[in-house]
Amino acid sequence: MERNLTYQLGRGSSEDMSVGYTLPTSNSPAAYESAFYYPDLGIICNAENIPAFSSTFFPVLYSLLFVVGLVGNALVIWVLTVFKKIKTMTDVYLLNLAISDLLFVFSLPFLVRYSIMSQWTFGNAMCKIISSAYFVGFYSSVFFITIMSIDRYLAIVQSVYALKIRTAAHGAITSLVLWVIAILASMPDLIFYQEVNDNSQIKCIPHYPGGNNGWKTFSNFEVNILGWLIPVGVLIFCYHSILKNLQKCHTQNKYKAIKLVFIVVIVFFLFWTPINIVLFLDSLRNMYIIDDCQTSQRLDLAMELAEALSFVHCCLNPVIYAFVGEKFKKHLCEAFRKSPCFLLICKDYRAFSGRSLDKNSSLHTRSSQSSSIGTVL
Repeated sequence: MERNLTYQLGRGSSEDMSVGYTLPTSNSPAAYESAFYYPDLGIICNAENIPAFSSTFFPVLYSLLFVVGLVGNALVIWVLTVFKKIKTMTDVYLLNLAISDLLFVFSLPFLVRYSIMSQWTFGNAMCKIISSAYFVGFYSSVFFITIMSIDRYLAIVQSVYALKIRTAAHGAITSLVLWVIAILASMPDLIFYQEVNDNSQIKCIPHYPGGNNGWKTFSNFEVNILGWLIPVGVLIFCYHSILKNLQKCHTQNKYKAIKLVFIVVIVFFLFWTPINIVLFLDSLRNMYIIDDCQTSQRLDLAMELAEALSFVHCCLNPVIYAFVGEKFKKHLCEAFRKSPCFLLICKDYRAFSGRSLDKNSSLHTRSSQSSSIGTVL
């Protein structure tokens, strides 16, 4: 989600100067040659001191995130499909979350090259494909984080009712619906993004009819509502109910489950809230409510930093939602054991696997309440 979503591939061009602005974008330092124009005040506000920072820091960061995100999410998909098999609704959601993050991760190499070259060199078709994959990955990732919170709520708070609906088949149907919604939410980007020659530089940017600033503002509010406001409301309700239910439990997994709940909520707020605040402020700038040049320059820099912070989330999802689970760790070690390339790394697998198996077996032999808590872990 997470991100300077409406700007990462660039928003606007010099053609829009009469009605709005050209977007400073971290992957296209040349875009900073443009400016935000306030027609009522007759002010052209140039971005300052951001191009050098963007062209050096962000390619390194995105390259690192690409490697970590690719390995982590690919590992989740590998274990789920080859060793653990897809048996539950949680497995279905976890698989789809990893695929969502990979969609975003695969766009990073293109953005790195775009940032370094200051030119889009992949053609108009790839411009539309990469921008669409980027936004579909964002929306679907947030949607699956939200639906996994609902899944945990049902498993713990509504455990009796959940037995009827928490099946892999229902999970697959729900996932299909969420993918359709994510694709529909990303349609404006598929339609408007195109390869544009801007001041003798080829850029991949959205080209709105008549340079309409309304579409830019709409994109911001779409991210704010679908990518933050609704998910946050669902997370607060689900995890507040889960915490109230966990207070009544008396098992050794209780505090571990509570800790995980806080981690999920805090990480979501930490990595997604800054970029949504900045996008909201940028909407105010689009409507010329913010009309101070110095504030506008600071907003450009804040956009870059908030974007960089939000990008890290795709690397944390495998850790938060997969690697902390006892069952998943058991299957992960089993996967390492059966793969020759990991034998040297997992020399002490037998001892570790034994502890994991014992722990997992104890989870299955506990009461139904303890089993519900195990679903959160």
